[in-house]
Amino acid sequence: MKLIDAQVHLWKPNTPDRPWPADRAAGSHGDALLAEQMLAMMAQAGVDRAVIVPPSWEGDRNDVAIDAATRYPDKFAVMGRLPIERPVGFEVLANWKQQPGMLGMRFTFHTPAHRQWLQDGTAEWLWPLAQKAQIPLMVNVPGSVHLIDKVAQQYPALKLIIDHLACAANKKDDEAHAELDSLIRLARYANVAVKATAVARYTNESYPYPNTQLKLKRIFDAFGPHRFFWGSDISRLPCTYQQAITLFTEELSWLSASDKPLVMGQALCHWLDWQI
Repeated sequence: MKLIDAQVHLWKPNTPDRPWPADRAAGSHGDALLAEQMLAMMAQAGVDRAVIVPPSWEGDRNDVAIDAATRYPDKFAVMGRLPIERPVGFEVLANWKQQPGMLGMRFTFHTPAHRQWLQDGTAEWLWPLAQKAQIPLMVNVPGSVHLIDKVAQQYPALKLIIDHLACAANKKDDEAHAELDSLIRLARYANVAVKATAVARYTNESYPYPNTQLKLKRIFDAFGPHRFFWGSDISRLPCTYQQAITLFTEELSWLSASDKPLVMGQALCHWLDWQI
């Protein structure tokens, strides 16, 4: 069974010649995490591949991720960033996946300022163009899950992945999963999938997180193994990489032998058209 991580971050230090945006730097997971460091972590944990999601604290840039995917194409792919507040023409999206390792785009709406872009029309230009260009999107939408309902319905050929099971930033347990019912309602749209990433981040429980497992089962039962993707977001987890894996491969008794390869990577690769 191949293990394919749906989300890791790589980033370079905040330096004068490559500064991070001042209003985003506080969200950093550390000074730097480079491709070779991540590869060593993956090898130790037995992870075969990973999708690099460029972090928000570096700004809307993809250079570190593209460099890693260029040098290690059998290990990394990219869901790139684009400043959604600055609309671009269709030609940009039409050529998006010509970049090395690029599989799609990822957008973060987890801060009050960025969440507003889902409400005031700022993001509206993206959905039809992404659908036309067949660009799958990852979206981090805590507090705004209900707004994705309209997008999914209006653009049925637009593939959407909801990040971190829609958990609220800096919340734990039931508070973190406050939009669980809204998330489950999205399962009725065949173009919506979920990323079971950063799971340990959103609980005060100890491994193997028994109450969190109950929430995972509700979500899995709604979306099924073809739209439920394991991932770590390892740079901010309070557990080991191995525990992030064994929670799914050993502790979730309700995942069948046929479900596990799908959840742990096959389904994600199919969704993003990443050849394995």
